[in-house]
Amino acid sequence: MRKRPSRAVAPALAASALFLAAGCSASPAEPSSRAGHTRPAAASASATQDAGQPLAVAAAPEAAATSTAVARPGAPGGRAHRAALKVTSYDSKTRRAVISPVGEGGSGGKGTQPPSSSPSPSAGNSAEPHGTAVGDVIASAPAPGAPDGLLAKVTDVIGESGEGTEVQTAPTTLDALLGDDDAKGSVPVDPASFDIERLLPDVQVSWAKAGDVHVGPGGAKVPIGSLRIDVGAKVATAPGAPASASASVSGFVQVAPDVDFSYGGDAAGSGPGAAYLGVSGDWDARWAVKGRAAASAQPRRVPFAKLHADPVLQVGPIPVVVNLDLTCYFQIGADGTVTLDVEQRLKGDFKAGGAFGPARGWTPVDESHMTSSPVRTSVSAAGRVKAALGAEASVGLYGAVGVTADLAPYLRGEAAGSVGATTTTGSAVKTDATASGAWALYGGVDLTGTLRMQLSIFGTPVFQRAIPLGALNREWKLADGHV
Repeated sequence: MRKRPSRAVAPALAASALFLAAGCSASPAEPSSRAGHTRPAAASASATQDAGQPLAVAAAPEAAATSTAVARPGAPGGRAHRAALKVTSYDSKTRRAVISPVGEGGSGGKGTQPPSSSPSPSAGNSAEPHGTAVGDVIASAPAPGAPDGLLAKVTDVIGESGEGTEVQTAPTTLDALLGDDDAKGSVPVDPASFDIERLLPDVQVSWAKAGDVHVGPGGAKVPIGSLRIDVGAKVATAPGAPASASASVSGFVQVAPDVDFSYGGDAAGSGPGAAYLGVSGDWDARWAVKGRAAASAQPRRVPFAKLHADPVLQVGPIPVVVNLDLTCYFQIGADGTVTLDVEQRLKGDFKAGGAFGPARGWTPVDESHMTSSPVRTSVSAAGRVKAALGAEASVGLYGAVGVTADLAPYLRGEAAGSVGATTTTGSAVKTDATASGAWALYGGVDLTGTLRMQLSIFGTPVFQRAIPLGALNREWKLADGHV
């Protein structure tokens, strides 16, 4: 079982996990900016579906925290349905699970028959007292021994005990449950549902959800559904420089993330005709770099927070567990000569994930629109420096990583000759410069990532190697000068 960090008092921090899985080229087909839009509260998904209608996709209600769906592919009436069963325990090494009726198991109580709406077992399979049979496909929300949820097929019914029915399972894919149904939706992530591990002392969190607000540093005001991470840290002093010349990084990132999920069934029963998994959201950040960083051949990366969440999407009757992980970091590369005093504000939105179509297979999706402005810029001496505040993120299903992405918004400064220049922005732009030479300051975004073969959990063809997302870069000039 994966070891979880302890739950922090500011769970919304984990939402940040989602934000940096973003990309960076705005989509012309749909507006990128979501500024001013109210984030609706997620509605509960119905356990039933009108004929011919897509399955509803919504955040699973708290009452469904241990919900289970069962399908019996190939059997009459074997479509996925919400079952009055739960996974009492699971052993990931042996792949054995204990299944019991809801409200029983673990207490020595006797099992009962499932509701009459449960499908009959197919010919050749003996129905067990708890309604579990060979061939059943089970999808469960997080359960004891299965913190990432469970998606499995029953290959053998071992026996009964006071705990429930013990079964042997094997891996399976979502198409065994979803079949030829269609489902599509985006669900806001509850900021109270994340685990947080702080890796540096000066990391603070603010978050807000309906009816519950945690106020962080300086009385930060965070919109409902968002979280904010503030960080401040020192960077090693450049060789030969006085202690006062060491660099520091400070700032915050604020994000309101959604999980995006879609599935399009193939009537021929040969797997999905379409699929998508990703994250999107609004993003606001303000951060600063000050001082002279040490010279280094490779940029120095310093992680400052790790986040994890397992939001459960209710896709019709099926609990689909999405696993979200994020490592937030700052990174500085420099030649040890330039001294900076720079602050930048960035706002925008993002979308990142993987999309499947039968003609192209799995392809990356990366969209973003960001705007930035220098709040304060100062460059002195000659040389180069690049500082990023970014994150490595992964998105998967039932414990299988499907998409990884590394989004790194950055500041880049360079100066030639003997230069000292300062620019301030506000009601008026003012630049003061001394000596001779030229300087420039740039903002930018780097995006790299990978599609993993575990996305085959949708039931799509397995590719034999990880597929790089490629390297995406956007850069814009913030300020420059010639003296």
